[in-house]
Amino acid sequence: MMELQWLIALLPFLAALLVHLLAGRLGHRVTRLSVGINVIVVGIAAFQLALYITGDTGPQWMGLANGWGSLQLDPLSAIMALVVAGISLVVHVYSIRYMFEEPGYARFFMLLDLMTGSILLMVMAGDLITLLIGWHLIGVVLYFLLTHNTEPPRAQRYAFWTFITYRLGDLPLVLATVILFQAYGVLDLPTLFDRIAESPDARTVMGLPVTGTVAFLVALAAFAKSAQFPLHTWLPYTMEGPTPVSALMHAGIVNAGGIIINRFAPVFVHSSEVLHLLFIVGLLTAVIGSLMMLSQNDIKKSLGYSTMGQMGFMVMETGAGAFALSIFHLIAHGLFKGTLFLGAGNVIGAARRHDGVPNEPLYDFLVERKSAPARVPWFIIGAVTLIVPLVILVGAHAWVAERFFQQQGAIVLLFFGWITGVQVLFTAQRLDTENPLRMMALIILSFAVIVIGYVLVGHSFEAFLYPDAAFRDALYSAAGIDKLTFDVLVVLLAVVFVLGWIGAYLSRTRQRPMDKLPAGARLMLYSLLSRELYVADVHERVTDRLLALSRRLNIWLRWR
Repeated sequence: MMELQWLIALLPFLAALLVHLLAGRLGHRVTRLSVGINVIVVGIAAFQLALYITGDTGPQWMGLANGWGSLQLDPLSAIMALVVAGISLVVHVYSIRYMFEEPGYARFFMLLDLMTGSILLMVMAGDLITLLIGWHLIGVVLYFLLTHNTEPPRAQRYAFWTFITYRLGDLPLVLATVILFQAYGVLDLPTLFDRIAESPDARTVMGLPVTGTVAFLVALAAFAKSAQFPLHTWLPYTMEGPTPVSALMHAGIVNAGGIIINRFAPVFVHSSEVLHLLFIVGLLTAVIGSLMMLSQNDIKKSLGYSTMGQMGFMVMETGAGAFALSIFHLIAHGLFKGTLFLGAGNVIGAARRHDGVPNEPLYDFLVERKSAPARVPWFIIGAVTLIVPLVILVGAHAWVAERFFQQQGAIVLLFFGWITGVQVLFTAQRLDTENPLRMMALIILSFAVIVIGYVLVGHSFEAFLYPDAAFRDALYSAAGIDKLTFDVLVVLLAVVFVLGWIGAYLSRTRQRPMDKLPAGARLMLYSLLSRELYVADVHERVTDRLLALSRRLNIWLRWR
């Protein structure tokens, strides 16, 4: 099966080479070659995943020489190879007509193939050097994709932001590679992780623990690549590039952080403090990304901040010990976010024809003769909204995995699932409908079906990605905190969310909590959200200073 793995990694690079060499002879028809090779890659990846699932060979590794230039076949590389190749194929097909009249048509497809090959190389890397090469190539090729259209000056500026942020993400991974090689003397990942399991207490410079230091450096690299706060500004501001690039970036490239964290799971299992850092940074990123998404008036920028929030949830899940769930999350997010970006143009066109603003109830009653929507008493809404999602979630998990509730990370995920369910029902009861009870019943039924399906697939996926149950339990245990502190935090968060829902309910009546805030506080809140917490302004100032410094160096060194 390793021969198939090499084909998956090398065919996109071959496609890029052929597109470059044959573009002058074939013209626009060269895209057929690119798409055809990508279809073959998807077919091979699907066949290899099916072969791995049905077979009993286990993880495999094959290298060229001296432990580097290698690829590995394991559950993570097998599933992600198919996801990356599949999303890339969709973007290729979409770009055939979308980019047809753009200059540099063949060059764009060459860059798409290079990006596909770089991501696949990073996903399937079997040693630290190959992993670094793929990790670095992603940032370089992304810069050229974002600057494919060289006319808008803003595109160049924001591509530069992305390039610098990605270079910042490269440095920690390079340092982590040096530390690991110095401590354990090997480069190939299977042997390296075996030695880490045998001696996790190894020390490095100044007596620092190797596992803790490496986990922290890998986390920093993931923060840069997956747009974690405050290294997030490159993601929502890179919308000047072609729409297919945005789709590929938000559906695949930005997931690199979650993939690299899962790849180094044998290191993070010995680094509880770093897991706590992942949880805090991910939670902060998810909250800020969601707030920024709601305050945008640009659909693509709003989708960009939505991706930031989803990446925050993904990193938070790893911090809770649910490493497999983070991969499941990024796969689901990649599929639907890529679709959203590819369909954003149609939504913008439809919005120009019709603003979509609903009519006032008085207009509906007098002009369209619609009766006022029926309302359910608030105490029924409160009871159903708060209790039903919890019952469904607890029942589904207890049915599938009885030991699920013994881990703090699982309780955290259950808590956020409850919040999501409550929010769905709370939002649904505000919809105008003639029969609110029937609508609520249908929503509860849909929620139950989704949760049960998600739980079944999620636990099966976790068992596939990490077959060793002891290792899965060790990840959850490493992410745990003091029991009393955990209970206090859960209760405190629950109270905060319930008070928020009560405030949102009161805002539907004549009592509006926001109106009671001082004008200065409301203005400050609006300014912070509208200016995106001023983080982008700081990055812009830093960019200007760096460019000014480079100009002075050029003059001083008399470079031409």
